Order: sequence, then structure tokens, then C-alpha cells
Amino acid sequence: MRVLKWIIIILVALVLLFQFVAKPYLKEQTKKHSPQITESFESDQLQLEVSYSSPFKKGRVIFGELVPYDVVWRTGANEPTTFSTESDISVKGNSLAAGTYSLWTKPGRENWTVYFNSEIPDWGVTISSGGRETTRNPQYDVLVIEVPVIELQQTEESFTIDFSEEEMVYMNLYWDTTKIRVPITP
Repeated sequence: MRVLKWIIIILVALVLLFQFVAKPYLKEQTKKHSPQITESFESDQLQLEVSYSSPFKKGRVIFGELVPYDVVWRTGANEPTTFSTESDISVKGNSLAAGTYSLWTKPGRENWTVYFNSEIPDWGVTISSGGRETTRNPQYDVLVIEVPVIELQQTEESFTIDFSEEEMVYMNLYWDTTKIRVPITP
């Protein structure tokens, strides 16, 4: 009985040590390689913000290898990417209420699926999968759209999300030679 008590105490201490020491340290170390970036867009009718960690290409094949096709991706590195809007908007003709969402994508060769999810998990991938499986809960998807892939002529070294304004506002996601544009209107 005494041995079991000590085993439980040691296991609890290890869990607490991981949660309060190792996990924050690992998060800090990963931010050195994939810096946290916040991009904003503001007009009379729109106040948008996206926050993400930007990994680098480093000579790797990105889509289809590092980021597999037809598998949900946390869309960046480290914590899940978040998307915020101060007002109700339309995303590719679909309503999205004001709020903050986790942003997930499923890259494909010709189209990507983009998920706006009301749950924002702590990390975005499971440790047990070695980072291959996301922690996205599909039950909390509030909007799912599909957008076409645009092939870039020049390679983009770091994963980037920004906004552009043309006939409407676009949230652009690009890396390597792949780009997608998510249309947004008030």
C-alpha cells in the first residue's frame, strides 16, 4: 500500500512539473522558431484580427509532405490560429457572428477547406501523436467553406496570413508556392 501511495505522489508531481515548468518552457522555445504574429484590418465597417505562429520553409516540401493534403491542419505552428471580428460578417457569402474563433484548414491540391471553430484549444495538436493530430473538435465548427488554391510564382519562405482590400476584403494565407484567399464582406 505504501509503494502505491509513493507511486501516485511521484506521478502527480511529474504531471504538475510538466504542466507548470516543461510546457511553458517548450512553448517559449517553439516561438523562437515560429514567431507569433498578429495582423489586423480596419475600415469603417470591419475590424478583423488574426493571430498565428509563422513557421519557415527551411528547404522542406510544405504542402503534401510537411503539411499533408486532405488532413486538418492547425494552420501555423504552436497554438491554434485565432481569427476575431468585432462585428457580424459574411465569409464567402456565409454569416459569421462577431467573436473570436480558432481557424483550421484542410489543404488540398486544388481547394482548401477553412474551418471557423468556436472552441480555442490550448495547443492545437496532441502530444501523443507527435503533432500529427489536431485537437479541433468538429462539433464546434460554426462555419466551413472551401476556397481554390492559387499557385504562386515565387516561393514564400515563411507562413503568412494578411489582409488585402480589392472589390472586397480578403484574408490571404500563403506559404511556399501556395496561396488561398478567404473573401470577407460586412
